[in-house]
Amino acid sequence: MHQPAANGSPARRRLRVVLAQPRGFCAGVERAIEIVERALEKYGPPIYVRHEIVHNRHVVERLRAKGARFVDELDEIPPGSVTIFSAHGVSRAVEQSAENRTLPVIDATCPLVSKVHSEGQRYAAQGREIILIGHAGHPEIEGTMGRIDGKVHLISKAEEVGNLRVSDPTKLAFITQTTLSVDDTRAVIDALKERFPGIVGPDTKDICYATQNRQRAVRELASEVDVMLVVGAANSSNSNRLREIAAEQRVPSYLIADADALDARWLEGVSSIGITAGASAPEDLVQRLIERLRQLADVDLQMSPGITENVRFRMPAELAEMSA
Repeated sequence: MHQPAANGSPARRRLRVVLAQPRGFCAGVERAIEIVERALEKYGPPIYVRHEIVHNRHVVERLRAKGARFVDELDEIPPGSVTIFSAHGVSRAVEQSAENRTLPVIDATCPLVSKVHSEGQRYAAQGREIILIGHAGHPEIEGTMGRIDGKVHLISKAEEVGNLRVSDPTKLAFITQTTLSVDDTRAVIDALKERFPGIVGPDTKDICYATQNRQRAVRELASEVDVMLVVGAANSSNSNRLREIAAEQRVPSYLIADADALDARWLEGVSSIGITAGASAPEDLVQRLIERLRQLADVDLQMSPGITENVRFRMPAELAEMSA
């Protein structure tokens, strides 16, 4: 029960709101969005993008308003139209299809995803079967599996390791989806190494820095707040994982697309809230959420200590000469 203020109206309650650091856009997402914007500026609309450039409806709608057209398959693209591959990467078959249709392609694949492709190809060239740790149906997984010659086994949980059937247990390698962190994959990798002692794989430092940083920030922040809000899309793998990590700390945690999805009932009896955002969620969505909270309470806004990211990836050669 709130005490009345001096003027007789109920006093507004105070709410401590702590922002995770880092949160939101990673360098790969920033690069992908900038590629679409530069392409629109250089070639003029429409520009065609295969699949969502990143997994966020707000980002997609803003680019659509500027003249980007998002398609599921290349046969929806008129001949000769400038085409962009999304940050998640594509298979060789998709690349070949674009070539067959003489589509001028700009590749917005995240460089860290491309690195996973290269690692998988290098291991396959050594005659190794590949075990890919990731989620079936995710665009990144489809692209990665479609770029590696030879046998690729897809698993997501340590429990699946026991069911693997491989040709030669001494000739194996593992690679991982970039939106999984060291913590996500540790149990699977440990199980693989226990069953197949000769298996090789990339160093943990090769795992996507942005995924790791955001998950660590959420894990630390969740321990000091009553509720955790994650701004991100329902189809965003990394956003879902951020919510799960907070929930694992026994903190009520909610994944919301934007401020409109906030349910005021989540705040009942709450004095502190943590906020983060998935790697494909723009910062203005976070700021609008804070404004929504300010309508409901007196907000004491704080920033958690954390890593400041200054990673930038180079633009593709076709767009490199243009200013940001």
